[in-house]
Amino acid sequence: MSPSFSSRMHRGLLASSALLLAPLGCVTSSQVGAARDEAALRTDEPPRVKPKWGLVIHGGAGVISRENLTPEREAAMRAALTQALQAGHAVLAKGGRSMDAVTAAIRVMEDSPYFNAGKGAVFNHDGVNELDAAVMDGKTRMAGAVAGVHHIQNPIDLARLVMEKSPHVMMVGDGAEAFAQSQGMPLVDAKYFYTEERWQGLQRALEQEKAKGAPPAEQGQPSTQGLSPAQPSAPGQPPAQGASPATPGQPLTPAQPPASAPQPGQPATPAQPSSPAQLPTQGATPATPSQPQPGSSLTPGVDPITGDHKFGTVGAVALDMEGNLAAGTSTGGMTNKRFGRVGDAPIIGAGTYADERCAVSATGHGEFFIRYTVARDICARVEYQDLPLPEAASYVVNDVLVKAGGEGGVIAMDRQGHVAMPFNSSGMYRGYISEDGTPTVAIFQQP
Repeated sequence: MSPSFSSRMHRGLLASSALLLAPLGCVTSSQVGAARDEAALRTDEPPRVKPKWGLVIHGGAGVISRENLTPEREAAMRAALTQALQAGHAVLAKGGRSMDAVTAAIRVMEDSPYFNAGKGAVFNHDGVNELDAAVMDGKTRMAGAVAGVHHIQNPIDLARLVMEKSPHVMMVGDGAEAFAQSQGMPLVDAKYFYTEERWQGLQRALEQEKAKGAPPAEQGQPSTQGLSPAQPSAPGQPPAQGASPATPGQPLTPAQPPASAPQPGQPATPAQPSSPAQLPTQGATPATPSQPQPGSSLTPGVDPITGDHKFGTVGAVALDMEGNLAAGTSTGGMTNKRFGRVGDAPIIGAGTYADERCAVSATGHGEFFIRYTVARDICARVEYQDLPLPEAASYVVNDVLVKAGGEGGVIAMDRQGHVAMPFNSSGMYRGYISEDGTPTVAIFQQP
């Protein structure tokens, strides 16, 4: 990367990708307050204060439009992001660890039906919620991850247990849930994750597949015959909040799916990947996307609530008073995913990474973030090329990923308190908070 190219990219993308944590605004549900926050996260003016600690979060990126987001839902999502920021800030303000702040913030988003993680997780092809999460401690390089779990209310907490209470980094499926029970973590019934909006999102995806025709699965693809995954309750009959958790050691008995739900083993037509959204022009020419990988069978999810094309993931990165960094990410994956697909969120170095210099949490089309080890690549450029964090993050998201055809974004933070929030789509739910306790959130690319 030439110095001139680096300089042009940094200047052109700084407004949407980087800032120092500073008291720049106050979150409010009013349109004036929202506009102020949107502008604050795009400002290219030098920050007034460089803080000693802070927290950054995201709630997913994609084609997020004002037209499809009602004022009521926008206000509710901004409120949820604000609550997450405040939960993390409460930890840091007391001298708590960055890891504690990250998990506290993510737990709030996992408990919200507005985000594709935990309670708001989307359904896979078989009408089941499959949850992934990861955490990493920058000071120790310790990490923990879980993938494909069905009965864990807060997967981020289980990922942390894997990191702190086992010699391993990743656990999956039934084994991860057995480990959770061995650590005293209760399982919840699959009904807990049911939301009508997410269920209808799956039905629309299945209808689209059916309209395209459903050829048999290709030879060599894994079969789901004989498997009996947990099934959701019938649509139109969401379970009561706070469904009774399962008894450790006892099998769960989920409700039967509706007749319209696909059965394990039924083929479905793989969707074709969509083209990444065009980057806004802000003084820099975005790279030209390449063609999607041959044979790719995944298409980024469409938000079943708003209808927008959105990658549902939540994440947080934090810097504590001791100068230590941490990162965490949690997701329900893609609507209508099949065959136990796992994205980048629980993959250390792809969707989640932290070391002593840099912490990153990603959101986007996971296959690309895995292939290009996005989170680690950003931190490696900081470490080996001595690039400023904003420049490293912007280059990876707006050049490397765009050329590959990958859409999404990241939040990142370094040990000096610099923050980067680049994304190559039209929106990303995001926010930050510093020592003064003033949360600032934004959603759209344009204020």
